[in-house]
Amino acid sequence: MDTAPGAIGQPSDIEHLTVRLNPLLVAGLAPKSPAAEQYRGLRTRLAQTEGAHNLRSFLITSPQKGEGKSITAANLALTMAQELHRNVVLVEADLRKPSLQHLFGLPPCPGLADYLAGAADLASVMKFLPDYHLTVVPGGTAPTNPAELLGSTAMRRMLDQLRTRFDRVILDSPPVLPLADVAVLAPLVDGALLVVRAGMTPKPAIENALRAFDSSRLLGLVLNESGMEDDYRYEATSH
Repeated sequence: MDTAPGAIGQPSDIEHLTVRLNPLLVAGLAPKSPAAEQYRGLRTRLAQTEGAHNLRSFLITSPQKGEGKSITAANLALTMAQELHRNVVLVEADLRKPSLQHLFGLPPCPGLADYLAGAADLASVMKFLPDYHLTVVPGGTAPTNPAELLGSTAMRRMLDQLRTRFDRVILDSPPVLPLADVAVLAPLVDGALLVVRAGMTPKPAIENALRAFDSSRLLGLVLNESGMEDDYRYEATSH
């Protein structure tokens, strides 16, 4: 895979797929909707932060499960991919409870876990969605040792390769608590976003999550103000 992806197409060795998105992915299905506008606002805030930092890769996590971090990661990736000359790859780094295959309607296929275990090459786990100008790396076969795989030399090598081919590398990571996965992933990326749910995420959980990894890498908090079945509203705040 020696050819860098272009703004419209991808190298021929990456599989191109036509998919049916989950209705929650409003940034792809209804890009002019008020909900999608909130993701564009988050994208803009990140772009402003980028003015002071070289941000090519970042992860999106949450203090605990059920706070909307995967929906945020997917919609933000779709929004960034809509930018002119922005090549974006979204990586399913939540190997314990992956959701991107379902959200994007991907068929069963090898993914990140298979690549890290040496059972697949990088090109075979990358899926390009031409309708949305986005590349997705699904989780793949559920591993028995996710933390070890995420902290491996193969993971670092893969991220280095993706940085040379894409303008943005977004990792949908597991929740911070009670796992070690985020602490392993955080040093490998340029920054992190922490998704919290208004009125539901306990303050101690947020505090514990902030202590779980280097706070200097925290780009901001993303406030999810509503339930998954409703409209989404987010507010990014600098740490």
